Amino acid sequence: MTPQPNPQAGAAVKAADRAHVFHSWSAQELIDPLAVAGAEGSYFWDYDGKRYLDFTSGLVFTNIGYQHPKVVAAIQEQAATLSTFAPAFAVEARSEAARLIAERTPGDLDKIFFTNGGAEAVENATRMARLHTGRPKVLSAYRSYHGATSTAINLTGDPRRWPNDSGAAGVVRFWAPFLYRSPFHSDSERQECDRALQHLEDTIAFEGPGTIAALILETIPGTAGIMTPPAGYLAGVREICDRYGIVFVLDEVMAGFGRTGRWFAAEHFDVTPDLMTFAKGVNSGYVPLGGVAISGEIAETFARRPYPGGLTYSGHPLACAAAVATINVMEEEGIVGQAASIGETVIGPGLRELAERHPSVGEVRGTGVFWALELVKDRETREPLVPYNAAGEANAPMAAFGAAAKARGLWPFVNMNRTHVVPPCNITEAEAKEGLAALDEALSAADEHTVR
Repeated sequence: MTPQPNPQAGAAVKAADRAHVFHSWSAQELIDPLAVAGAEGSYFWDYDGKRYLDFTSGLVFTNIGYQHPKVVAAIQEQAATLSTFAPAFAVEARSEAARLIAERTPGDLDKIFFTNGGAEAVENATRMARLHTGRPKVLSAYRSYHGATSTAINLTGDPRRWPNDSGAAGVVRFWAPFLYRSPFHSDSERQECDRALQHLEDTIAFEGPGTIAALILETIPGTAGIMTPPAGYLAGVREICDRYGIVFVLDEVMAGFGRTGRWFAAEHFDVTPDLMTFAKGVNSGYVPLGGVAISGEIAETFARRPYPGGLTYSGHPLACAAAVATINVMEEEGIVGQAASIGETVIGPGLRELAERHPSVGEVRGTGVFWALELVKDRETREPLVPYNAAGEANAPMAAFGAAAKARGLWPFVNMNRTHVVPPCNITEAEAKEGLAALDEALSAADEHTVR
């Protein structure tokens, strides 16, 4: 699709937004939202006709890109057939979506509880774990994000939690492994794994194993930095949870549905949790949908005991029809394999080449279409390019990088001192190389703030 400039329409959209829309995570008078006129595939464009290659996949959810015709058609067909229905009934789109998801989840995660998004999935997974065990506490990691609803934000380990933290949510935090910025002073992945597992054991011992209902981890943390856990870590966590009767929850809201080159990131580690949360890529974000995949043991807890939770739009037919179409498209077009291949042959090697040329790149990490560049002032000391949770002038180096990328037609995912490379799973080789070239130029703006 060729963008057609219409600045007058764009000005009207922008004026209405500024007059009436209250944006999330923002000081309302300090933001300047781009007015978007349209999107297709890996691109979107504004009302001036400027096109951007989207290296963010929206908020890491358009796993099959924008406006895939088969998914759009499925939503239209469902709207014409049965646009909505209450969650207590058996509806074809809902049943089929649950079946297709259960076929792809690991182990016996065969029951699907539908929500409207990832945060609600985390809320309900936590509730299920507490009811199943009769215990109050939940363990979660620093450097994590689990959503913005009440329990989910308290489980989150980044600064967005701070203004929302109740201090009484029964959450206990621990350090997960991250060798580049190791809290354990490790000098190898093996040592980092062993020390992180020992730290977790110690935390459980001092909190009291019999008080802990669940432990939640992002299989590969997303917004917090895309830190792939070392070999053996998740298996070690699984063993610890089994030993103490703790429900193991994996949050796959961002990493799931092809983003890491597998249907779910847990497949990379041969680990099956007791509960798995999902959202985003399940239907490429076309209609809000999330859910919890539930093990047989936990499902049995509620076989004759009502589960005290529900949502008006749980398993909404339009959202489920979009999920059915998305999963089928991913199968038909080999999109999961494509994500693995493009990451291994184009994005990974390309990012590592950029790291060799740019002193601002401290580390490259990722898999599939799920990558992060850690930007630093000094490679030797690993001092971040901007301080933790920087804002205003303190964040100027990252702001300059982001502006440089946008000027070159690349929309970047920027968080703290990192840029994440998270395009659609079906991005083409040519598109990926286009993005890498723009990133190469934009990183020069970050290089200006390094110690040389």
